[in-house]
Amino acid sequence: MTVSDPAVEDVVATIGRSATEIRQGLIGRRGTVDEENPSGEIQAEADVWADELLGDRLSSIDGVGQYASEERSEIIDTGDERVYVAVDPLDGSSNLKSNNTMGTVFGIYDEPLPAPGSALVASGWVLYGPITTMACAQDGSVTKYELTGGERTVVEEDVTLPDDPLVYGFGGRVPHWHDDFREYVRVIESNPDHKLRYGGAMIGDVNQVLTYGGIFAYPALEDNPRGKLRLQFEGNPIAYLIEAAGGRSSDGSQSILEVEPTDLHDRVPLHVGNAEFIDQLEDALE
Repeated sequence: MTVSDPAVEDVVATIGRSATEIRQGLIGRRGTVDEENPSGEIQAEADVWADELLGDRLSSIDGVGQYASEERSEIIDTGDERVYVAVDPLDGSSNLKSNNTMGTVFGIYDEPLPAPGSALVASGWVLYGPITTMACAQDGSVTKYELTGGERTVVEEDVTLPDDPLVYGFGGRVPHWHDDFREYVRVIESNPDHKLRYGGAMIGDVNQVLTYGGIFAYPALEDNPRGKLRLQFEGNPIAYLIEAAGGRSSDGSQSILEVEPTDLHDRVPLHVGNAEFIDQLEDALE
């Protein structure tokens, strides 16, 4: 299968058309439910609702063999064998309470899930900011869209990370960082030209990196050596897009796209951004 398979475009188009509805559907769904997702996190009402909406729509597309989500333990298996979709329906849902940025992250694979990032044929994210936007990587190129009324409008093609990196953001509690990562952060922070951008919704922070250049990381932690982010639903799709935009990704020693999954909900330390920053980071973590 190649990325010309119409199922790929159908998935991207369906997520784009659903974005306005998801954004509007957040109203009145800011509370939590008495359930945890497979990673042990309390679910917001909006998490469950967005997952059900996308699960129904994406699994109904001709050619989509599987729909998997961060919010459910079981895969929806349709029996088709062309593309396989992994989604974080509402990244940053903890920001609902404070009404801050959130997003939707997706990866489209040509192998059954769980699959390595090398099996991705497209990935992207929707950002629910002041304007609802989408960034999508396909065929080695990144395109940015504005989303309104169910339609996508191209605002920039062949997007690449700026050569002069500006922003940085690092997740996890500082006392739980490993010493070598903490020293690396001090080097980044010591440059007066760099600006801290960290908003509590990973996709918002990564989108800052795509826009301004820089680095985002949610590293391995002393109390969680695999970090927090999920490989299938966040790590691979983000790494695929950032690499398509001329940047690099790393789990600390190799590209995220080279990490072999063992479970659908595997976690991975994630570091993405301009190649010079990731090169320095890997040297620091050796």
